[in-house]
Amino acid sequence: MGIFEKFKLGLQKTASSFSSGLKEIIIKREIDDKTLDEIEEFLIQSDVGIIASEEIKKIIAEKKIDPNKNKLDEINSILRDYIISLMSPLEKSTFFSKKTDLNAVLVSGVNGVGKTTTIGKIGKILKMNDNKVIFSASDTFRAAAIEQLENWAKKIDVEIIKSSQGSDPASVAYKAVEEAINKNFTHVLIDTAGRLQNKKNLMEEYKKIANVTKKIDPNAPHEVILVLDATSGQNVINQVEEFNKIIPITGLIMTKLDGTAKGGILIALAKKYKVPIIALGLGEKEDDLQIFEAEKFANSFVNIN
Repeated sequence: MGIFEKFKLGLQKTASSFSSGLKEIIIKREIDDKTLDEIEEFLIQSDVGIIASEEIKKIIAEKKIDPNKNKLDEINSILRDYIISLMSPLEKSTFFSKKTDLNAVLVSGVNGVGKTTTIGKIGKILKMNDNKVIFSASDTFRAAAIEQLENWAKKIDVEIIKSSQGSDPASVAYKAVEEAINKNFTHVLIDTAGRLQNKKNLMEEYKKIANVTKKIDPNAPHEVILVLDATSGQNVINQVEEFNKIIPITGLIMTKLDGTAKGGILIALAKKYKVPIIALGLGEKEDDLQIFEAEKFANSFVNIN
């Protein structure tokens, strides 16, 4: 299956819901002020965000769509161009490219977003690109997380630094970065416990993990990735807001896009925060983490082949 097909299949629920909802509004109608207001409202309900929805409405109004043309195709084309223009600057495919220097990557997020699985999938892509990867099992809160990361390490044949459940997560991260420097690894992927953004003590622990890595390398962590669950809809806005206050986020990965019709939230995030989008989780299989490409996302979102 090609990359575009994976995007299309992964975003099927979002695209189907979006296309049918939009069609219902504009079918057999002129694009007048009332229709434009309904389109804007529909975009907001589709989690595209208030600012982006207003801008798209304005572009549609200014374009003055020819009533003799297929209105749905015309509006989809406007949406596609808007998404590409907004999101192309946020592509960061270089994240996965071959590196020579150390990259300590701190991976964070709330409970249940799929951080550990995502780390395994990131590790696989990095290794395929000839990087030397080591895992840091710094989610010491959940015994299953250590075991899960160990399984991934065996599966893709990378090293792992771990400790027992309940041990200090920052010390595990420290040892992993130390090991990476000693053995010339290019990437340390640091797993962290799922934490709610409103729990101050857990967020302080998260900050401690980052600070400890600086003792070895002042520039660490070199990447701070926030993993988000697409099924959470508008809740992800607050997660980005709060995690970004603790340590500035350098990239986003959105998982579970295949299981929701709320893919529009990625557009809202792009508009509000302009944080690079690293990859999208479009399924449960090993190869279902896809490097983000704005054009493929846009085409899949509006169902353009």
